[in-house]
Amino acid sequence: MVEQYAPRSELRDGMRIEWDVRITMDDGITLAADIFRPDDDAAHPVLLAASPYGKGLPFQVGYADNFNAMMRAHPEIGAQSSSKYQVWEYPDPERWVPQGYVCVRIDTRGAGGSEGAIDIFSPREIEDLYACIEWAGVQPWSNGKVGMLGISYLATNQWLVAALAPPHLAAICPWEGANDFYREYAKHGGITSEFMPSWMPCQIRSVQHGHADAQINPNNGRRVSGLPVRSQAELDANAVAIGEVLLTNQYLDDYYRDRTANLEDITVPVLSCANWGGMGLHSRGNFEGFSRSASGQKWLEVHGLEHWTEFYTDYGVDLQRRFFDHFLKGAANGWDKEPSVHLKVRTPETFIQRTENEWPLDRTQWTRFYLDCADGQLSVTTPEGEQSITFEARSKGVMFTTPVLEHDIEVTGPAALKVFVASSTTDADLFVTVHLFDPLGAEVLWPTAFEPHGPVAQGWLRMSHRARDDQRSLPYRPWHTHTASDPLTPGVVYEADVEIWPMSVVAPAGYRIGLSVRGQDYTHELPGPSEKAYGRELLGSGAYWHELPGERDLPEFSGRTTLRGGAGGRPYVLLPVVPT
Repeated sequence: MVEQYAPRSELRDGMRIEWDVRITMDDGITLAADIFRPDDDAAHPVLLAASPYGKGLPFQVGYADNFNAMMRAHPEIGAQSSSKYQVWEYPDPERWVPQGYVCVRIDTRGAGGSEGAIDIFSPREIEDLYACIEWAGVQPWSNGKVGMLGISYLATNQWLVAALAPPHLAAICPWEGANDFYREYAKHGGITSEFMPSWMPCQIRSVQHGHADAQINPNNGRRVSGLPVRSQAELDANAVAIGEVLLTNQYLDDYYRDRTANLEDITVPVLSCANWGGMGLHSRGNFEGFSRSASGQKWLEVHGLEHWTEFYTDYGVDLQRRFFDHFLKGAANGWDKEPSVHLKVRTPETFIQRTENEWPLDRTQWTRFYLDCADGQLSVTTPEGEQSITFEARSKGVMFTTPVLEHDIEVTGPAALKVFVASSTTDADLFVTVHLFDPLGAEVLWPTAFEPHGPVAQGWLRMSHRARDDQRSLPYRPWHTHTASDPLTPGVVYEADVEIWPMSVVAPAGYRIGLSVRGQDYTHELPGPSEKAYGRELLGSGAYWHELPGERDLPEFSGRTTLRGGAGGRPYVLLPVVPT
């Protein structure tokens, strides 16, 4: 057996901290865990989370720019904690341990201090998580109730393991976490997302178990990647080559199904927290999880800003604590009487907090806004005559806008675009964006989950993936099968539906709503320089680029795309208008 850091226990900052506790899996592999708990002999509820990001890499060390920006904008966070134990996307133990919780942080298999090979969201990784929950549920410091709390990766694996129903799992709070590996992580409308091939080398391979150059945890002097040192060949052999996998597995096969949560099997209490600006990863799964989980006790919360910010603000922590106090401590705090839906509705200037009783909202006025291919109008009036508009496939395409609004309009909910498309080649990729323009014509942009200047909403579709599952499709949320390619005959018109991820915006009087159909990723075209992620500029669509070499550089995606409207059907976007 390879030597690992020995577990070490110490009392620091009013907490009993246990570093690098080893948890043995059924195949003999051991995972590393750090445990933060009250310094007493009592049993407490447990908040458990696992990720490949390095449980010992402090937020302010590993992600200094994000951390410093958050602290400048939200100094309340620093007033509540020294933040030195705060790790990327995990709950901060200094906010939870004094309230009587045990925080357990685990490095997933092959990452950080944990042995084995990295295979993100694989059945093996989720079996490990199940075992860790059951291990935590029977420790002397545990009251037998384990909750899960964390962002993104640490939320996605909550959906996956909750569907397996570990007996000691008592509640989950997946914060901006996807649960459909194909539709959210890998392929947007069938178009390969570059996110994982960009993200994995920067955020996971850099803290892979045995990586000699990983950073040191300043709190204990230990290398975040564990004690052993692996050669580069060993590191490569112990991590999935995700870019190759995405190119090889173009369709929704067992690889993706095995990494997608069976939401209908989830019965534990759920607080699902989404981000309006989560296009590409951090929103769709939370809405689907709330709607489709079988839990009789479930809540949906939706906010804005960066995906790590509201998780740590007083707003976010208070929300999380009330939920977990009720289900892990049995507190009679009225949480069970809370409305099912908590929204921070977006406006150009701020957010409006509001509670609702369902999602989508029952009072929604599902409104068709027709795309006029003759004059670029977006209107509730049906255009007349035969129309068409053509654009180069690899271009910013065409824009449709409403007339200047005479009164405020709130658009909150999922949306879908109906189009009739012809291509000069055998395929075409559609990139759909919903916009808001102010009275001077400038686009209104928001800080979003992973993009400093994001639009209202986005959707995508590869036309050869247009086949729908009519049993699962809804008027406002088409469900594409993605199991085979159905190439286009050049020049022939095909009907298709594009899923647009849920949105929220109050469009004031004097503004205009826009919808663009492009053949490439949306860019805001603001003057630079722009912030970067993974070495590339963020230009409006976050880190969710769609130009993975070997795919969209094929000739069938470089033709000319035509949108048509006429007797065969009128293109329209179905928007969720909410009456005031």
